[in-house]
Amino acid sequence: MNDLLDLADPDLYASGRAHAVFHDLRETDPVHWQPPTPDRPGFWSVTKYADVNRVLSDYETFTSERGTLLNLLGRPDPAAGRQLAATDPPRHDHMRAPVQQALNARAVDLHMSAVDEAVNAVLEPVRRSAGSVVDLAAVFRELPLAAVGPLLGVPESDRARLTQFAEMCAAEDDPDVRLPDGVTATLRRGHRELFAYFADLVRQRMRQPGDDLVSVLVTMRFEGAPLPAGAIVANAYSLLLGATVTLPGVPGAVLAHLAATGSYRAWAQRPDLLDSGVEEALRFATPGMHFVRHTRRPVRLGRQEIDAGQPVVAWLSAANRDPAVFDAPDRFHPGRRPNRHLAFGSGRHYCIGSHIARRTLRLLFGRLLAEVSDLELAGPPVRVRSAFLSGLKHLPMVVVA
Repeated sequence: MNDLLDLADPDLYASGRAHAVFHDLRETDPVHWQPPTPDRPGFWSVTKYADVNRVLSDYETFTSERGTLLNLLGRPDPAAGRQLAATDPPRHDHMRAPVQQALNARAVDLHMSAVDEAVNAVLEPVRRSAGSVVDLAAVFRELPLAAVGPLLGVPESDRARLTQFAEMCAAEDDPDVRLPDGVTATLRRGHRELFAYFADLVRQRMRQPGDDLVSVLVTMRFEGAPLPAGAIVANAYSLLLGATVTLPGVPGAVLAHLAATGSYRAWAQRPDLLDSGVEEALRFATPGMHFVRHTRRPVRLGRQEIDAGQPVVAWLSAANRDPAVFDAPDRFHPGRRPNRHLAFGSGRHYCIGSHIARRTLRLLFGRLLAEVSDLELAGPPVRVRSAFLSGLKHLPMVVVA
């Protein structure tokens, strides 16, 4: 099977076969070489938890500055050195410090009431549909801007447009997202539109600051100097893209599984397991499936000797189902402890917006589990066609109030 396998093929993930493939690779070929194609260089893949954790954590051996996603493989990353995800320490740490300061718990608390209201509004179609069919994937599509819109100061009127552009950057292979001119054109359009939008927003906040994150970053001084406008734009983009990847995919995957296995009620009857259940949802769904690194020097991974300059894909979704770390990994267990999942990455690049995502998911699941007594599948879920974004684009459900 491994000779014919293409882990970059988005159809593998749209078909729902990925976890079976990852299981086979962990057992037989945990450091797997993917041969090159006419359109793409070859790459190594790691699927065991320990290897994935090492690749993500050891920045002295594995650099993030030559592209962090498969869709950039073989091309320079335009965000390298400008965006947190594509910058190595020590520069990464200098860039992260002011953003981390602006995203501290107290600053986020100022906006959580607005996030709570937005999440409540997102769920209104679910309440109205009690006893009838609702596409929960379409409902959850509104979550990213509900979470980061108030934080970034994005007007509600702009949120649908930004959601569309963010999806073009995260799921460019999906036919519902891809432009007629192809994948590359889709990525370019999404990136161009989002960066232009946030550049305009930065200029507005320079003229008239508010109390949102962009205003905080615009008025902040770090090491005696204002933050460069390009860095503010790049990191606003990164925060939005992270929310776009995480927030719709987690509840969709989990609720589809709970409905299919008849286990929704068991969690709904245990409100004390909300926090641990959110962590389990992140592990189980692992919405961002991979990150790419390149070797700075020769390195041994498992039984393989890898030369310097080679791309290595760390499959977070495979690591989070590794039975060496997680008992019964294909089961959703809301009381699972410990749960050291890698859904937000590991090491210095650990997702800077992780606490925002967690708090938003707690609000969402808390309301759903309290207000909805059960869910029933009304048709087969349809997966996003993407090698990066793990999620559902259609999830027809009957809501039992």
